[in-house]
Amino acid sequence: MEEKSNITNEEVIEETTPVVEAPAIEEVAETTPEEVITEPVVEAVAPTPEVAAPEEDMFGKMEAMTPVEKQEFINKMNQPKPGFKKPFKKDGRRDNKKNQDPKKKLLEEKVVSISRVTKVTKGGRNFRFSATMVVGDGKGLVGIGTGKSNEVPEAIKKGIQAANKNLVKIALIDGRTIPHEAMGKCGRAQVLLKPAKEGSGIVAGGAARAVLELAGVKDVVSKSLGAQTQVNVAKATLEGLMSQRTPEHIATLRGKNVEEL
Repeated sequence: MEEKSNITNEEVIEETTPVVEAPAIEEVAETTPEEVITEPVVEAVAPTPEVAAPEEDMFGKMEAMTPVEKQEFINKMNQPKPGFKKPFKKDGRRDNKKNQDPKKKLLEEKVVSISRVTKVTKGGRNFRFSATMVVGDGKGLVGIGTGKSNEVPEAIKKGIQAANKNLVKIALIDGRTIPHEAMGKCGRAQVLLKPAKEGSGIVAGGAARAVLELAGVKDVVSKSLGAQTQVNVAKATLEGLMSQRTPEHIATLRGKNVEEL
């Protein structure tokens, strides 16, 4: 007969049921209140209402207007502001005239003589005009020029351009008279120039007076001793003015002071 093992019920249960181990409990380190870092609280900002742009507001008003009010509004907006000048003309072209006021001329001009020249050809006579002009600023700057053309205005214009190219500086004493006596010659024309006291004025006539006035000479005595041709008299007067020398200029040429002369 088989032998029965002496096994109790408790031992059987222990063998059949598996042993389950309990999970390990992690140890939580205790933290002090000083070690706890608090995050900053961000307050919720209410969204700002969108402001309509001025253009959108303006167009919104225009949509609510009647056609008559809309046209009046457009006309009011198109009116130029005070002191504003449109860069375009009514026909659409650009207005290039920046300043409508005429500019003040730096040089004054005077006519010495205008002569007509006739050329006889096989086909007939051809007329041309010659104009001699004097220009100056009245402060010692003066020039003479001659222009020729088929028309008088064009001849005068060319004479002024030629005179501007021949400007010379004249030496003056106290800005009113010449330093010394001088004689100017051109062809058969001779002009004598002498300094004068203050208040004497310009004692001259014709072409000589025009040259002296534009040169800025206020007190001078002159005398024409040769031919009376206006062009030659004007050129002789200018030659006499160009021959003027001041004491300072002579001292510079000699390498001395004005007191040593």
